[in-house]
Amino acid sequence: MPAPKITLIGAGSTVFAKNLIGDILSYPDLAETRFSLYDIDAKRLGESEIIARRINQALGTRATIEATTDRARALDGADFAINMIQVGGYKPGTTTDFALPKAAGLEQTIADTLGIGGIMRGLRTIPVLLGMSKDMERLCPDVWHLNYVNPMAMNCMGLAKGSRIKTVGLCHSVRHTAEELARDIGVPVEEIDYQVAGVNHVAFYLKFRHRDGRDLYPEIQRVIDEDRIPDTNRVRYDVFKRFGYFVTESSEHFSEYVPWYIKSHRPDLIQKFNIPLDEYPRRCESQIAGWQTLSAELKDASKPIEVRRSPEYGSEIIHSVWTDTPRVIYGNMPNNGSITNLPADACVEVPCLVDRQGVQPTVVGDIPVQLACLMQTQINVQKLTVEAVLTGRRDHVLHAALLDPHTAAELDTQQIADLVDRLLDAHGAFIPESLRAA
Repeated sequence: MPAPKITLIGAGSTVFAKNLIGDILSYPDLAETRFSLYDIDAKRLGESEIIARRINQALGTRATIEATTDRARALDGADFAINMIQVGGYKPGTTTDFALPKAAGLEQTIADTLGIGGIMRGLRTIPVLLGMSKDMERLCPDVWHLNYVNPMAMNCMGLAKGSRIKTVGLCHSVRHTAEELARDIGVPVEEIDYQVAGVNHVAFYLKFRHRDGRDLYPEIQRVIDEDRIPDTNRVRYDVFKRFGYFVTESSEHFSEYVPWYIKSHRPDLIQKFNIPLDEYPRRCESQIAGWQTLSAELKDASKPIEVRRSPEYGSEIIHSVWTDTPRVIYGNMPNNGSITNLPADACVEVPCLVDRQGVQPTVVGDIPVQLACLMQTQINVQKLTVEAVLTGRRDHVLHAALLDPHTAAELDTQQIADLVDRLLDAHGAFIPESLRAA
């Protein structure tokens, strides 16, 4: 069997690239993979190339590795393309998405999925992904595009509407949350079966059972009854208490998708639910501060490089497609009837069968009506942001912001309109020209 060509787009995200390369090369069937590492940052790209070669050596695999700043060269003939870019970067992109809303009285935690920060990130990112997809249509039309870039649902919806490339969006929240819940209830995660469905970051465990058939939701309720809720997870346990199902994304993320937890005039809520405002900038600053030390350690040939499997689905999809090994993963793809009480053009996160035929979403059917209604508030914002990019209608950016649950709970219509204008102006060339402030 020939070796696949796998292109890593945004390979300068060195730690993430390290994990994915290690995952892929852990399969003997993929030991001769041809990697093409691509980034616009030549320095970070060079660091990733050094680390990729170290992984190849440490595992004794026979992969070939090239690094290039030429996107066409990287994509030419690719069988798989893994995308991990951040358009606008931490500075100026993310810092702007936090600073201007904060000045207007709108607090955020992560700002990469929904809310005013998620909308702006979508406006910066969807056009770039569509440009890349046009290159793929020309250079590798049969490629499987594995997208790790947020805002996940907006990006995948935009690609589904504007490209012919096969794309699946991947997120580790389903697996991570299952592990957290397993710890909370004292059951080994390998003994738990679950079914999840929804939209990315607002998907819920419809079933959470022990493999012997026992429903484990009563054990989750017991965590509340016995006052054992982890301090970092108060929001999600409150959502479970109100809606009857447990959500897959973390409390700090989820708190900014809804109107109930972050309120400028209710600091008591921030304290009660232990909400870490400005969490993403804090994480970024910490990573930046530690990068020089970490980079030196990873590149130091005198020190062994640790290679262990991550919880990411990317390598599993590649292995299943390449070797026709059936697996079930959770992917983000166009709905088209997977969740029958959500719109067909929504991007949904559901169980997907993977084999030589590719990534195939399964049919879940109707989900509980209260969950579908909650998800629709997210889909409204996602769809309007995508429509703004595809049609060039600047008013749809405002419509998306007006309908965002958290933004609307904090600001009035004029405040939202003014904030949208300031953000579009501040992001400048990162935003499509048709959408920039007048």
